[in-house]
Amino acid sequence: MGSVCVDSGYGLVGESPPICQIRRQIERLGRSRSPVLLLGESGTGKEVVARAIHNANPAGNFIPIDCGSLVGPLMESELFGHAKGAFTGAAETKRGLIELADGGTAFFDEIGDLPLELQVKLLRLLQEREFRPVGSLTTRKVEIRVIAATHRDLAHEVEQKRFRQDLFYRLNVVGLRLPPLRDRTGDIPLLVGRFLEALGGKHLLSSDCMDALLTYAWPGNVRELQNCVERMVAMNSGPLLQTSDLPSAL
Repeated sequence: MGSVCVDSGYGLVGESPPICQIRRQIERLGRSRSPVLLLGESGTGKEVVARAIHNANPAGNFIPIDCGSLVGPLMESELFGHAKGAFTGAAETKRGLIELADGGTAFFDEIGDLPLELQVKLLRLLQEREFRPVGSLTTRKVEIRVIAATHRDLAHEVEQKRFRQDLFYRLNVVGLRLPPLRDRTGDIPLLVGRFLEALGGKHLLSSDCMDALLTYAWPGNVRELQNCVERMVAMNSGPLLQTSDLPSAL
């Protein structure tokens, strides 16, 4: 692969075939407004890819929405906003995350954690391009692109009645599966180099240390590798990182 494949401005570091293929797909998806579903294990860089799709043809804001945090009585207000006086404590009108994403991209991270009652409202948003703030009598139109991500098997979640089938089909217009780091170990030296550069570029890895990184399974994927490199730099006093600097798991 040529050097153009190492980053290409998308924040995806690597030159393995899966990463180069994802970059090509990002370029195509940047020209579309269709929903995208990103699948892959935790730590594989799903938000990085979502931001890259948005930035490939930037318009409006990129609004990340953590579906796991949308719990409790105020979750609908967080997503869709509320009218003044809608409930106790609603002293003024509040804009929700969906309205903030109007004209841009709403990124639903860990969509598999979205409560069923909000799945119904998200489906209406996707179909009708409109929503109704809590306590309001009128609907509001929005033009947003929806990108969703999950580490769960959504088809299995549908079978178990934990995820709506109609919403799954509506989101899965275009599906991208991100490879785990163990399936692209050749990218590890490039990733380590990028992380070290971000940390000041004053450290290098010994060959034994790099060998250890290349043979480890990385269950936490790129995020775990980044945390490992940051820990080694923080704990090491010299410029050369040795195997003794590795976390005990390695």
